[in-house]
Amino acid sequence: MGIKLRSIQKVFLRMAPKPMLPRSALALLLPGLLAACAAPMAGNAPVGPVEVGIIGINDFHGSLEPPRQSVNVADGNGGVVPVPAGGAAWLASAIDSIRAKHPRSMTVSAGDMISASQLASSLYLDEPAIGVMNRIGVDFNAVGNHEFDNGQRELLRKQTGGCEKFTAKQPCALERFTGATFKYLAASTKRADGSTLFPATGLKTFGTGKRAVTVGVIGLTLKGTPNLVNPTGIEGLTFADEADTINAAVPMLKQQGADAIVVLIHEGGRTKGEPDPQGCTDFAGDIRPILDRLDTRVDVVVSGHTHWSYVCDYGALNPAKPFLLTSAGVYGELVTDITLQIDPVAGRVIAKQARNVIVQSTPYKGTRGDIGNTALFPQFAPRADVAEYVARYVEASKAYTQRPIGKLDRAAPKAEGPEGDPLRNLIADAQLAATRDKGAQIAFMNPFGIRTSLVPAADGTLTFGDIYLCQPFGNNVVTETMTGAQIKAVLEEGLDDTGPKQVLAPSTGFAFTYDPARPSGDRIVSITLDGQPLDMARGYRVTVNGFLGLGGDGFSGFVGKPDTVTGPTDIDALESWIKAVTVRAVAQEARVGVVKG
Repeated sequence: MGIKLRSIQKVFLRMAPKPMLPRSALALLLPGLLAACAAPMAGNAPVGPVEVGIIGINDFHGSLEPPRQSVNVADGNGGVVPVPAGGAAWLASAIDSIRAKHPRSMTVSAGDMISASQLASSLYLDEPAIGVMNRIGVDFNAVGNHEFDNGQRELLRKQTGGCEKFTAKQPCALERFTGATFKYLAASTKRADGSTLFPATGLKTFGTGKRAVTVGVIGLTLKGTPNLVNPTGIEGLTFADEADTINAAVPMLKQQGADAIVVLIHEGGRTKGEPDPQGCTDFAGDIRPILDRLDTRVDVVVSGHTHWSYVCDYGALNPAKPFLLTSAGVYGELVTDITLQIDPVAGRVIAKQARNVIVQSTPYKGTRGDIGNTALFPQFAPRADVAEYVARYVEASKAYTQRPIGKLDRAAPKAEGPEGDPLRNLIADAQLAATRDKGAQIAFMNPFGIRTSLVPAADGTLTFGDIYLCQPFGNNVVTETMTGAQIKAVLEEGLDDTGPKQVLAPSTGFAFTYDPARPSGDRIVSITLDGQPLDMARGYRVTVNGFLGLGGDGFSGFVGKPDTVTGPTDIDALESWIKAVTVRAVAQEARVGVVKG
């Protein structure tokens, strides 16, 4: 092994018989002979780890334009720095910058890529959202609950393309839709015959020979999807247990040669306090029981659904499950840069790390003033091809988005505090007014049914685009009869220990107080309507959005009530309420009281 090249040449020259080739011809043949000898030596050399980048996003929700929201980052002095973020063209540039670091990479999404979208995407059945992701170069997308909002046949069209009409809206309105170039994955979404709606898994191989590595991907949505979508859209489908589904897929991927296992799951959790894009403080949520049951061969879990950002070394929470857990928040405001070091000989991941990259884009005016750029984080330039593509759909939608619909006397900020907020009050009042002719006496608004604050122009003007950003769901409101006892029970559902706290905001004239220190299911202290205690035996006419009426967000108490009638859409109700007066005052009174401990 330590013989010098010149010595090897001498040996071959001495061994060559005289009548054969001349010395000059042998000299020409020697390099090939030496290479043949050297090949086994090189083949025995150690094969080093192979680096693969996984670029993760989730809950894009058709956010073609910057969503006028910020990522809040701790400033180290007890405050936060708001960073304006998001927008498809800026997201494309951010992903390109991460991709440039990783010669081998794949881009994945953990669901809700479409629906509850900005108007420029929603008007066109989210075809432009798919077009954006095709241009960005996504490889796999797990099906989320919102993917089913327009029904499973329309979702299948998102994959395969074409212009067949499955909704009230006209497909291919601007251009022929060719479908997603990436693959949808739906491991837990089963048809009656046991087959999955989309493939359960996918594989991507990098490199050749001994340094080739393969990443296996499992994609699925949360088991609770039937509680979050219209039942007609998922007729004939069932949603299997998440952990069981993942654990069944892992050995199959390993048999197919997967060296790394990445799970894309549309379920998630939250950390304590303000979201920390790089942190995992006091992590909790519905995903934890799933994670605690997973096969230990899972390496990375890319999550979503809660719109919260985090990076967790899950082994610090459960030493038996040493995988990475990530989420990139919502609306393309962040993108996760995950690095895997894979041993191609052992066929396993030997190191992994992740960080969330803020997609800093353009300044905007928020409820608390102007939100400008900061030099603390990179600012991305919009990628030209994606910006041009988005501009076509934005321009086509302007007739809808720029139409003035009325004025507010002030901004109505979105919040999820325990005492409600003026925006929820405004929406509840709008839905009550829109259904008075149905006998409505009370209306309730859920906090998760609001996407963003209402920020009028300097003269108070709101456009249809403004209110659409706030409520992009297109739910009809429903009015039904509930007893006082049933109303109390449904308010308790929002305050119980199952899932996140969701204080329902009531319409004007209704008020309640609760004590969070009391046992779950018995936290309501008092309820009044027009100043009088609510009669537990009496029937009242109650209005909610159709999502809640179907038991959405876990409010089963609204389901199956008598004398249910359907009213206008939630956004039509809000528009009518705002435009009914010259300037609509945003109600500031506290309708929900909290007993302080």
